[in-house]
Amino acid sequence: MEGVTGVYEPVQHHWFHCQNPVDCRSSWIPFSREDSLRLEETHKHGETSGEGEVEVVVATEGRRFDVRLKERRCFAVYWEQPPLEVRRCSWFHKGDKDISYTPYPEDTSLVLEEAYMMAVKLNDWKKKKIEFPTGETVVLHSPTLMTQQQTIPLKDWISLPSEQSQPRTVKRGLEGIRVELPEGEPDQVDHLVFMVHGIGPTCDIQLRGVIQCVNDFRGASLSLLSSHFKQSQDGTRMGRVEFLPVDWHRVLHGDATGVDDDIQRITLPSISRLRQFSNSTVLDLFFYNSPTYCQTIIDTVASEINRLHQVFLQRHPQFTGAVSLAGHSLGSLILFDLLTNQERRNTDENGSSVSSPSEATPLDFESFEDTLRNFGLGKYVQMLTKEQMDLESLGLCSETFFKDLGIPLGPRKKIMYLLKRWRGQESRTGTSHPVPGIPGIAGVYSHVQEHPTLLSGTPSTSPVDYKYFDVGIGQVSIVYPQLAFQPQAFFALGSPIGMFLTVRGLKRIDPKYSLPTCKSFYNIFHPFDPVACRIEPMVVFPEVDLPPILIPHHKGRKRMHLELKDSLKRVSSDLLLSISTVRGVWQTLTMLPVNTLPLVAGVGTTAALPPQESEGERPVCSGAPNGTVSPTEMRNISVGMLNGGRRFDYVLQEKPLESFNEYLFAIQSHLCYWDSEDTVLLLLREIYEGKGILL
Repeated sequence: MEGVTGVYEPVQHHWFHCQNPVDCRSSWIPFSREDSLRLEETHKHGETSGEGEVEVVVATEGRRFDVRLKERRCFAVYWEQPPLEVRRCSWFHKGDKDISYTPYPEDTSLVLEEAYMMAVKLNDWKKKKIEFPTGETVVLHSPTLMTQQQTIPLKDWISLPSEQSQPRTVKRGLEGIRVELPEGEPDQVDHLVFMVHGIGPTCDIQLRGVIQCVNDFRGASLSLLSSHFKQSQDGTRMGRVEFLPVDWHRVLHGDATGVDDDIQRITLPSISRLRQFSNSTVLDLFFYNSPTYCQTIIDTVASEINRLHQVFLQRHPQFTGAVSLAGHSLGSLILFDLLTNQERRNTDENGSSVSSPSEATPLDFESFEDTLRNFGLGKYVQMLTKEQMDLESLGLCSETFFKDLGIPLGPRKKIMYLLKRWRGQESRTGTSHPVPGIPGIAGVYSHVQEHPTLLSGTPSTSPVDYKYFDVGIGQVSIVYPQLAFQPQAFFALGSPIGMFLTVRGLKRIDPKYSLPTCKSFYNIFHPFDPVACRIEPMVVFPEVDLPPILIPHHKGRKRMHLELKDSLKRVSSDLLLSISTVRGVWQTLTMLPVNTLPLVAGVGTTAALPPQESEGERPVCSGAPNGTVSPTEMRNISVGMLNGGRRFDYVLQEKPLESFNEYLFAIQSHLCYWDSEDTVLLLLREIYEGKGILL
């Protein structure tokens, strides 16, 4: 028979995992060639060495998953999800209406391979049939034509769906099927980014969770690294950027808080779906402004980031890169509040925090008087003991109370620092302390630091003295935990930070202010995002019209419809200028002779303007209301130190379809960042720019 040589070639196996733990019939995904080869080599080594019964763990998918070969299951390392079935595949089948091929179980593939081997060696292809106990029959017509038929009793022919009675195509090995193998990931990790989601359990328009969205974000980064940084990557100077999700919604709405049950009891039965959606999404904003649940959210985010960071370092002991943070929507506000309350610490060369001996050494708070003397507050012992104060009652007092007692600013700051150390040390042992006016909530401390505060002055809309207010910028009174590292950059995506700061009473951010432990900040938004706000206008003078920086398209150009829009604006501007010039010339030609003597300034008159400042010719001043800043003036405008003196408001280019109706695509615009290649490329560019690697 044509194509039969009588020489048997063993089939090449490839490893797959089931994407859907509930239904594996049509959701088998292949491992990358590198991961599959690693699994195959480990499997064969166990068979030849006689260690097949010993459990062996193989790290896959960039070390984010562990495959237990004996169990044939894949476990996620960084997040919780049901284990996935793993299969060593060589034979596949597919129906007429199926999208992709489904691998046979390993024992079935072994039987089919033995039958195929005998058919090749004996050159026997006379409709060789292999029947299985499950009722399927595989017929080997030739090396290239094999089918599967379902044995169906006569009584079931009428009720059985037609597609189940049709024969299925059978293929041997990957060569006979169309399957796209994912690209392998470099072992070297150059940078680590933690991504925090916003309100609700879903993150994008497809209603996917943060894990799936971050997976797509990571996949886009790998593709862009290979296309835009190819030259540098081939020079072995580059690896990849690892993106890990941080999920706080699951903890907030879990059984530990019981908040969902409490909300459900007071929820009206009408429009149940809308109310359920509101309870699981919009209410997160109210939870974050509640001292009780804000503490839960902040603690969850900080502890999860620190946990993921520790696990990552254990699985990547050779990692020497930096760490950054990215937050979407409410997640960006959570990170901003967390970063504004970090303490400056010494760092090692990897960016990990190293506490000074005074900060790391536990203090003895057993004696109230000794504690005050150890902090240089011995002269106030008698005053405070006269008021029957101890550490717990001292923790209930605000700085205003000590100011009313006549204690100067320096000793007041020492007392607040003492309370901060006491609460921090006690919180590590599981003890919480109350906040003034909020029973049962962990206390708030004064953020003592040497760098400028966020506020440039007291807001005129509030009588509160924000410069000496415990929280500082209107944040909820909670204890802000410390991160185990100092981030290199903070990326805010579709962020309402500017709106929340304004609502809290902050008029203007001090240009000298920078995040205590993070020197780079980027505010990235879509022009139609209804939640996003700018932040640069809170730093520069409000009269300056400073447009945000337009993020380039990932293909290296401006979108065509935006170029067309700019061209039309230039044409209309030139046309108006031409009309104005013609009108001026006509007025000059038709003007009657007038007295050429200059007017004398007197009562009720106005002095003549210099020629260069006459009406219609006066230049637009950058400080004038609605004055558009010229490129030359833009370079001289200070945008503060939030991003090290550089601009930090970045706007995406809307798609052509989105430009037809801003309102129709508003919600989608707020959820677009997870699959935006332009956003991914901006992050990669800023990350690798710090390493001296440019596009």
